[in-house]
Amino acid sequence: MISSNDFRPGVSIEWNGGVWRVVEFLHVKPGKGSAFVRTKLKNVQTGAVVEQTFRAGETMPQANLEKSTMQHTYKDGDQFVFMDMETYEEANLTRTQIGDRVKYLKEGMEVNVLRWGEQVMEVELPNSVVLEVTQTDPGLKGDTATGGNKPAIVETGAQIMVPLFVTIGDRIRIDTRTDSYQGRE
Repeated sequence: MISSNDFRPGVSIEWNGGVWRVVEFLHVKPGKGSAFVRTKLKNVQTGAVVEQTFRAGETMPQANLEKSTMQHTYKDGDQFVFMDMETYEEANLTRTQIGDRVKYLKEGMEVNVLRWGEQVMEVELPNSVVLEVTQTDPGLKGDTATGGNKPAIVETGAQIMVPLFVTIGDRIRIDTRTDSYQGRE
């Protein structure tokens, strides 16, 4: 059990039939009446964000999320096969369990998998990945770093906007949180 007074960003609780992570909190002590905690909660399963107010000192079950480092070994049809780096056990995850970041998932990549009991809650990719450009329009003479952007497709099939000087075969760093180009490797 955890008290609402102990809420901090990143704390996970079981509330309303699901697992919620505290994104923001504010402890309020009005002049009259009792104190309360105003929070912004994000549902780990669906990604929905809600604002909720709790009485100060109200207790609720804390969600025990287990984080394990796993390596993506191969893809088997619609299933992505991961191996736990400590126990060497394999786990199959679907595209929906991984989420929209699946477009940056490459064989051999290590990710963090958050579980609540036996249910996979979230797959955390690294903040940035290095991938090779497989398809893009050719650069023209005079293209500079400040010129503009063009679409490029990387080895995993993801499409991002890159500067005009990037060519096929270049290895580029991509921010997986913002889907943006960070630079060449």
